[in-house]
Formats: sequence, structure tokens, C-alpha cells
Amino acid sequence: MKKALITGITGQDGSYLAELLLHKGYEVHGLIRRASTFNTRRIDHIYHDPHGNGGEVNLHLHYGDVSIPDSLLDIIYNVQPDEIYHLAAQSHVRVSFDMPEYTGDVTGLGTIRILEAIRKSGIQTRFYQASTSEMFGAAKPPQNENTYFEPRSPYAAAKAYAYWMTRNYRDGYHLFACNGILFNHESPRRGETFVTRKITRALAAIRAGQQNALYLGNLDARRDWGYAPEYVEVMWKMLQKDSPADYVIGTGESHSIREFLDEAFGYVGMDWNEYVHIDPRYFRPTEVDFLMADPSRARAELDWQPKVTFRNLVRIMVDADLELLGLETPGEGKQILTEQFGGWHRWEHQVVSMER
Repeated sequence: MKKALITGITGQDGSYLAELLLHKGYEVHGLIRRASTFNTRRIDHIYHDPHGNGGEVNLHLHYGDVSIPDSLLDIIYNVQPDEIYHLAAQSHVRVSFDMPEYTGDVTGLGTIRILEAIRKSGIQTRFYQASTSEMFGAAKPPQNENTYFEPRSPYAAAKAYAYWMTRNYRDGYHLFACNGILFNHESPRRGETFVTRKITRALAAIRAGQQNALYLGNLDARRDWGYAPEYVEVMWKMLQKDSPADYVIGTGESHSIREFLDEAFGYVGMDWNEYVHIDPRYFRPTEVDFLMADPSRARAELDWQPKVTFRNLVRIMVDADLELLGLETPGEGKQILTEQFGGWHRWEHQVVSMER
């Protein structure tokens, strides 16, 4: 049985990845920070519903922190994972302007600490680094593996540092280390402060009479938005290759926040112009205007192509947030997942309902 270690297992990507690997028969270990409150709601359901397979769930959680090198070395040496997926980060771009030093420590240096722990432990493992399209910044789209990085935020700069250090350890110490340069990927498990989830949660709250308005920043920023469960699958595919490489992952389409509003509110017959207000507090000091992936290498070498379209992604998220408040839904989101996915993936209501 293969073993995998996931940092950031309690986040959106970490929870989906844990489900996927357990379905594939892995023993999964997750790194979580010790806190005064429980922060495991995205993975708690795994213990109650191990994908209908019965028996013991091979999920083990370890207290640790990417800012504490000794804890990482101990966990990696004791677990001896075949694969390490490094997803932990301070990943909110706007917050990185307010906390640049913290972002650099966790997002940038945290990666070095993992790589050093692998090197010092001497274990043979495969390493996945969660890179980001934000590293491209002002670079002209479409962006691919040969596009120069032009980071426009402390978060993007920290991720660029982590990207190059991953390559340095791959070249210098012959580690099997891959960078996945993932463009924006969303789901009902997306953090509530990210713009897509902020929109779908606000829409549901407005329909429930709990909220009157939604405040946003730049509506013209364009992003390549995909569906998160499909992106964690390609993380796994990268570590199954014969040799390590870096890949750009995205849909090859770009849509503005304004278009996301059109799709979300239009889906339930509402006009977002009646509720959305622009607040300068939500503008970044330096904006990234246009990100769009050229994922041709991933299609050719990893046999990967996304199934969920932008329109369907919005419907999946809106349905889930309406259900979360006990509201009637158009139901297309649930139907989309039922028709297009089988095996380890399923409808989101059980997971997101734990947010109540």
C-alpha cells in the first residue's frame, strides 16, 4: 500500500486529494496545525463515509507546521511517504499585501523546509509543489510552461521562490519534484473569502433574506476557472510519471468576475446589478488583469483534460450554497456531477453542510 503525506489537507484541494487517494487505496497522512478550535470540517466526513468501501479509513493526521523545520523532519522520517503533496500556504492574494512577511515565511520558506526535510531524512519520495498562475502576473496570455514570471503580489512572489527552489532541489539533489502551475480552481469547498465563493454564498444569503448587498472590487479581472476535484487528479498524475516535470494546468478559457456574476445570478433569475456594490477596499495595490492557461503539455503528456465548463462550475457552486441554507435549487449542479463523475466523486451537500 502506498503512503502519501498532504500538507494543507484541511483546505479545499487537500480534502479532495485525500478522498481521491483513499479511493485509490493509499494510506493518507495529513499535516494539520494545532489550534484552539477544530479546523478539519472539510475532511471530517471521510471518517463517517469512507466511499462505501467499509472497514477502517486509512487517514492519519499529524500535528505540525511548515514554519517549524524539526516537526516536518520528524513526521516525514517516521511516516516514510511514497508521495508528498505540499499544498499548505497563506494562499489569499489580497491578504498577502497586508501580511507580506508572514506570506513569505509560510508560502515561500515553508517549501524549503519541506524540501530540506526530504533531503535530510534520506527517504525516497516524490514531491508535488502547488505552484500558481499568479506567478505569471502581468505576462501576456495565454501562459504556458515557457512564459516568464512577472509576479504582482507578495503571494505570487513567494510562490515563484518556492517554484525555483523546487527545481533547484530537483536538479541539485536529484529529487523527484514537480511544480503544478495551477490556474484558479473552485468548488463548494472554496474558502469563503475567495471571490467566487463570496459571490455564491452572498447570492444564497440574499435569497434567504439574510443579506441585502454584496461588496466587491475589480469586476473586470479575468481568470481561467476550473473545478477543483479535476485539478487534484492531475496532481496525482504528475507523480506517476517516469520522470519529474512542471506543468501548467487550466481550462484554456478566461472569464471576468463580471461574467461570473452574470452566470451565478442569472442561473436563479436575479439581476446582480441590484445587489453588487464596488468597494475600494477590495482592490489590490497591483492587479493581475488577465490569466489564461495554455495546458497543451498536460493534455499531451498527462492525458488530462477538464470536463466541467465555466458555466457548469458556477451552477455546482450556486446549488451547493443554496442547499446549505435549505433553499430550493435549480438542481443543475447536482445533475452535472451525477452525469460526469463516478467513483470517488459525489455531490457536495454532505461536506458543505458541516459549515453550519
